[in-house]
Amino acid sequence: MHSRQADSRVAADVGGTFTDIAIFDEKTGLIKLGKCLTTPAHLIDGINDGVEKAGSSFDQANLFLHGTTTAINTLLERTGARTALVTTRGFRDIYEIGRINRPEAYNLFFQKHKPLIERALRFEVDERLYGSGEVLKELSEEELADIADKLEVENVDSLAIMFMHSYRNPDHEIRAKQFFEKRFPAMYITASHELSQEYREYERTSTVAANAYVGPRVRSYLREIVAHLEQKKFGGGFLIVQSTGGLYDVESAQKECIRMLESGPAAGVIGTRELCRSMGVRDAIAFDMGGTTAKSGVILDGNVLMTSNSMIGGYAEGLPVQIPMIDIQEVGTGGGSIARLAAGDSLRVGPQSAGSVPGPVCYGLGGQEPTVTDANLILGRLSETRFLGGDMRLDANAARKAMQERIGDKLGLSVEAAAEGVIRIAAVTMSNVVQRVTTERGLDARDFPMVAFGGAGPLHAVLVARELQMPRVIIPNAPGHFSAYGMLVADLRRDYVRTRFTSLEAFDFVEVNKLYLAMEAKGEDEIRRAAVKAGEIKIERGLDMRYVGQEHAVSVDIPVEVFNAHDLAAIKRLFDAVHLKRYGYCSDKERAEVVSIRTSISGEMPKPTVSELVPGASEPEVAPSRRPVYFTAEDGWQDARVYQRQDLRRGNRIAGPALVEEYASTTVIFPGDELTVDKFGNLVIEVANDEN
Repeated sequence: MHSRQADSRVAADVGGTFTDIAIFDEKTGLIKLGKCLTTPAHLIDGINDGVEKAGSSFDQANLFLHGTTTAINTLLERTGARTALVTTRGFRDIYEIGRINRPEAYNLFFQKHKPLIERALRFEVDERLYGSGEVLKELSEEELADIADKLEVENVDSLAIMFMHSYRNPDHEIRAKQFFEKRFPAMYITASHELSQEYREYERTSTVAANAYVGPRVRSYLREIVAHLEQKKFGGGFLIVQSTGGLYDVESAQKECIRMLESGPAAGVIGTRELCRSMGVRDAIAFDMGGTTAKSGVILDGNVLMTSNSMIGGYAEGLPVQIPMIDIQEVGTGGGSIARLAAGDSLRVGPQSAGSVPGPVCYGLGGQEPTVTDANLILGRLSETRFLGGDMRLDANAARKAMQERIGDKLGLSVEAAAEGVIRIAAVTMSNVVQRVTTERGLDARDFPMVAFGGAGPLHAVLVARELQMPRVIIPNAPGHFSAYGMLVADLRRDYVRTRFTSLEAFDFVEVNKLYLAMEAKGEDEIRRAAVKAGEIKIERGLDMRYVGQEHAVSVDIPVEVFNAHDLAAIKRLFDAVHLKRYGYCSDKERAEVVSIRTSISGEMPKPTVSELVPGASEPEVAPSRRPVYFTAEDGWQDARVYQRQDLRRGNRIAGPALVEEYASTTVIFPGDELTVDKFGNLVIEVANDEN
């Protein structure tokens, strides 16, 4: 028993540069924040430091929520386990052949994706199922025994199993997994049907291979955290954020590691959805810029846009993962992104990052190459003495010296012009990631406000918005901790998809309902067995549909009342509307077909409430300080007012040029822009675009 009652929830978002902590005190309703540099060699140290910085400890908590980049970093950095694949005879090379995509048709130096598993470690078994799931050729345990001998010789650490059509009948995969688990009890073993029950053999192979590849490292990391929590007398529940933005228990996370690829960024999009609901905003673009990367997702009609297939590492050279997740696009541009001169003295920013070790030059921790953060400090947008609330002093002279010597002198530019060039290039790069989540969905970024967060998000949000002619930018409270806050408002969630081909005319509601009910019962059971008690269970259903003759499908949300009414005409209208928005055309006369059925089951978690600010005058009551800030090359240095966010009140208006500083971020208000503080304390910036 602990000496004091555990009455708080701890959320930890571990990024490439900083570890963010948000702690919700259930008794007082207050949220305490902590931020410290990520400790790559031992990530739990950074988490522990952040909790202590927030003035709390694990023995005071009843719930620990965690978002981590461990899984996706392992994939992108290719630092996973030595992995083997066991698959159906004749299909060992499908993982390498892929879809024969050639995104750059005229690039003679184009490199196709590199499999995570080398060909010598891909083994074939002479078993086979029909597409219906019936057995064509039985599984032979003698063949499995021969493969096991080879795995032992090859010193394999992890094993992926993918048999053809196992999404219809997983029996052979289950038996093969049981055989290998008995032979290799310490090996990490995963089967494709546990992760995806959709068709497309290449995507299923890639998904199970990725899960096996990252599995040992993620399992080790999570076990390390569990041991640390026990040492710290933590007696509550431990949940991980999935790429869907939902939470799942640590035991499931160790088996289905691939579901946490976009763990931290997904929490930020969920936080954006909750923010939009409180403000009465139905559509928004979430823009998250941290120290290493920038990410973007979309809220449309009050819901988060999802995808069932994502290319990890980018479309050109990436590997597909076939699981439900929030549609998040990412680019290697963050505060720590390094500015370098490439061939022909062209200025490049990122994707290489200074990270937390050694970090930007201005951190004084050994960094030698100028970064985006150094550029912001040089231009006066960051304070030398108030970074992280004064906890970390920045070295402007070192930043100026590095920028001048490595960029300015070589290009014949002043240090200010070089720094501004770095930031403008970063803004253009980040605007591309916003376009990828909008234009490719048939959406126009100009129709959306941007919700900007992450430590570096408010510094660059207006620049990105101007690039895309977006009218409004919203900076939430504590933007530097917003993804951690998103975990506090997330729910328990399980998602299931099953391939079922049928024409819409032949759609059997009774039979399909049986499949839905089976998936939903399984999801509710897993939610009820989680380490924390969930409230109301919510179920959402959808169908993957396409016109007859098409190859790819779109996901269509099906309201419960439409399904219960067996209304095929309404389903067709919903599909036509989604197809029109995505591709710009539809046809009410073309026949449609169903490819897969999908459902998500959510268990509601108690959420922090957002209190309203005390109304104030249009002019902030506390007089601002002033300092010179370099906004544009045309205007040079300008005298900008500098406000502290805690001094602002509801209804305050601030015209640019100005800055709003807070503990873990700084908001830049350019000349011509106007900021208003709303009733919840959000900073709403009207962007002075040419078209406005």
